[in-house]
Amino acid sequence: MSLASQPVKFSNVGCDIPELKGDNFKMWKEKVLLHLGWMDIDYAIRKDEPPIVTNISTEAEIALYEHWERSNGFSVMFIKTKISVGIRGSVDQHTKVRDLLKAIDEQFVTSNKALTSTLIMKFCSTRLDTVRGVREHIMKMRDTAAQLKKLEVEISDSFLVHYILNTLPPQYSPFKISYNTHKDKWSINELMTMCVQEEGRLIMEMGESAMLATQGKNKSQANKKGKGKEKLAPQADIKKDPVCFFCKKKRHVRKDCPKFQKWLEKKGYAKPKETGGK
Repeated sequence: MSLASQPVKFSNVGCDIPELKGDNFKMWKEKVLLHLGWMDIDYAIRKDEPPIVTNISTEAEIALYEHWERSNGFSVMFIKTKISVGIRGSVDQHTKVRDLLKAIDEQFVTSNKALTSTLIMKFCSTRLDTVRGVREHIMKMRDTAAQLKKLEVEISDSFLVHYILNTLPPQYSPFKISYNTHKDKWSINELMTMCVQEEGRLIMEMGESAMLATQGKNKSQANKKGKGKEKLAPQADIKKDPVCFFCKKKRHVRKDCPKFQKWLEKKGYAKPKETGGK
């Protein structure tokens, strides 16, 4: 079987390559080149275009040109299917894969600069606000540093360790002091291991504090309820009967007291009774 007749396994083409949209150029290009090589159709990217076939071309020259032409055609089609519609218009006119890749590179030079600025701002503004999630926080910081390295912004491991420590919340302050007074330097992996251990200790400490606070609150509420009951208990179900301040007997008041009425009559304070219905 000649080179030109070897089938391309399009059914096995990796589908995890995202569309080129502007902010993923570096990753996109790496994946595209990897898959073109894996499908064995990257010959036109690696080699210059051979002389065009003429009537005097040998069979070897014809086979070589057909191999290049096949590689070029499939590569161009594959790359264009992985470019978003908004970007494809500026590169559609290219029919040779090298020219196509060069045009895409030139279009995204400024995008790389913008991406670098974005990543730097992201790196400088990332902070861990809570005790939990320190592993994910460190992995995110390390990933951002790795992306900056690909964009030719070098961040040393030593600087990264110190910087990550400074992005941790105040609860980690004793841990940071311990590292600063420690003689040995930690790698990123060692930092992650130690931070995860410290996270576990802090969470356990916070849990015990929360439990003690809850118990104290419940006890205080129980005491308040008990005191309230003691104050209200003597007054419960008490129904006072009226008392006459004249004869000191219950169930009537002074103005209705017969003895008080008689006393008023004796003293001449009582009103005379009307007679004849007048």
